[in-house]
Amino acid sequence: MAVVREFTLPDLGEGLTGAEIVRWLVQVGDVVAVDQPVVEVETAKAMVDVPCPYGGVVTARYGEEGAEVPVGAPLITVAVPEGSDGGSGPPVSEGAIDGASGNVLVGYGTAGPAARRRRVRPSPRPPRELPTAPGGPLPKTAAAPAAPVRETTAAPARPVRETVTAPAGPLPVISPLVRRLAREHDVDLRRLRGSGPEGLILRADVERAVAGTAPAPAAPVSVAPASAPVAPASAAPASVAPAPEGERVPLRGVRGAVADKLARSRREIPDATCWVDADATELLAARTAMNAAGEAKVSVLALLARICTAALARFPELNATVDMEGREIVRLPDVHLGFAAQTDRGLVVPVVRDAHTRTIEGLSEEIARLTEAARTGTLAPAQLTGGTFTLNNYGVFGVDGSTPIINHPEAAMLGVGRIAPKPWVHQGELAVRQVVQLSFTFDHRVCDGGTAGGFLRFVADCVERPMVLLRRL
Repeated sequence: MAVVREFTLPDLGEGLTGAEIVRWLVQVGDVVAVDQPVVEVETAKAMVDVPCPYGGVVTARYGEEGAEVPVGAPLITVAVPEGSDGGSGPPVSEGAIDGASGNVLVGYGTAGPAARRRRVRPSPRPPRELPTAPGGPLPKTAAAPAAPVRETTAAPARPVRETVTAPAGPLPVISPLVRRLAREHDVDLRRLRGSGPEGLILRADVERAVAGTAPAPAAPVSVAPASAPVAPASAAPASVAPAPEGERVPLRGVRGAVADKLARSRREIPDATCWVDADATELLAARTAMNAAGEAKVSVLALLARICTAALARFPELNATVDMEGREIVRLPDVHLGFAAQTDRGLVVPVVRDAHTRTIEGLSEEIARLTEAARTGTLAPAQLTGGTFTLNNYGVFGVDGSTPIINHPEAAMLGVGRIAPKPWVHQGELAVRQVVQLSFTFDHRVCDGGTAGGFLRFVADCVERPMVLLRRL
């Protein structure tokens, strides 16, 4: 006899709340082993192969390729032989298992003595449930009509869910980001109708409510006498302006994550930008001399990264973040340097950990390694988070200048334009020199213009006279 186990999309870490199905690796009827990858998904951070913690026969598969799946939603069901590893015990939600898997993703994996949350489904198995919400599991959807609701003076244990299909229960929200966005804009989630699977409330639903274009909420649920069931209320149609014609491209995956982060940066950070032109002729000559020594090649980006770490040591207030809830500026002791990299999947920012402890050669090697991983889509989510300062070399696109948007929650970003031959006054004579424009965007809450200008001037001095940098090594 086999036990049917449901495997849900686990928490992939780094605050991710969902993923897009890129490619199924198994079909219904296939036999899978414990920890065998069953689906390839794309998160806002990277491509991930998701292994299944159960061994058995795939009996069902949820979601087509290209569909977005929230954390906690079913991926597949597996018929596990009773008594085998991973087949004993009741079905477990959120990917927690009884000692079957040796693979670890956040939310499921290698067994341990710690207690796990379990949700036991009655037999026979009811229809598919909504994903688990942070406040607790959502109510099961029974096949029979809902039981009558009786009047009571006690406060309900969980918020009332007012939708057409479920008259009561917890809010169908799994993302803490959605809840926070609703709080920031005073949006009552009880009055929203989710557009996600089975009524799940998504970020887009809250944003439409903020913009005043959300569908009209369902009418309040009336409480009937104890002898009569509550009839679901019907929702009034919303009056929405006609959508403009044109191609619609979903904001999801990396593109959606970039959109969210840049919008948040502009919304929360009072940024300012200053810039300066610098003569990079001597910097390029120093790089040529280093590479002529016959050892590992050094990139221009690595030289600029080393200049940044030296400048941050001189102006540590810029290696910081702002905690508005505590009304504090948090100055960070270590420099984790992010650098913008354009890939086929969109803009990503890999992070060089402890950049302040690395040599120029070490920085060059690590930047090259992370860049290649970014291009192939193999960066782990942890390699794309935790930065404290970002270096953006948009000169590779052939442009001179830009006003960078700060990589929230950091406090500053240095932008570097193309290095191009231009007329320049050098030693009192007009000459053709290799000139670069440096742009520095900073959070005006952490410092004033004097500090920002001092940082940028130090960077420009190191670019023009690399010997200045040697004094800081």
